[in-house]
Amino acid sequence: MRSEKMDDETLVQNCISGNGEAQRELFDRFSPLMLGVAMRYIKDKSRAEDVLQDGFIKVFKNIHRFENKGSLEGWIRRIIVNTALDQIRKNKKSQNNLQLDDSNFEIVQKSDAIGKLEAEVLMKIIQQLPDGYRVVFNMFAIEGYSHKEIAKELKISESTSKSQYSRAKSVLRDTLKKYNIER
Repeated sequence: MRSEKMDDETLVQNCISGNGEAQRELFDRFSPLMLGVAMRYIKDKSRAEDVLQDGFIKVFKNIHRFENKGSLEGWIRRIIVNTALDQIRKNKKSQNNLQLDDSNFEIVQKSDAIGKLEAEVLMKIIQQLPDGYRVVFNMFAIEGYSHKEIAKELKISESTSKSQYSRAKSVLRDTLKKYNIER
């Protein structure tokens, strides 16, 4: 058992070399966070876990392409998001209902405990959004994609992305009012 974690550069190089211990460390280090990312896009936990597994297969298959430009976490996150979007495309039935505006959504935390509770409630509320709203909201407000990037990735118009984002925010605001979680 190792007492120290490898730095990202060493970890990547060891993964490229096929070092199983490094691969396990990479998965253990990033999988909890990436499961959360997958669950923002995929409602069902078992499907989100499948996305996580598929995403990490892609990570290990393509780890040699990571160039240490930006963070390793960000690179892995992008793969997980794209894997989740691929899964959604495969099962897509109601993508035509996507639009949001350019305002950002923020959670104001009164204390760590209250903030954590609010974040958990917000996650559950986001998971209840219709697929189109949820995907655009996550991509724009949480992942930082532009509406232009979202439109290209989802093969929708930029105005559809903006509209779905706006609708998602409206649904979130109304739902948060019911929970008395508002600024």
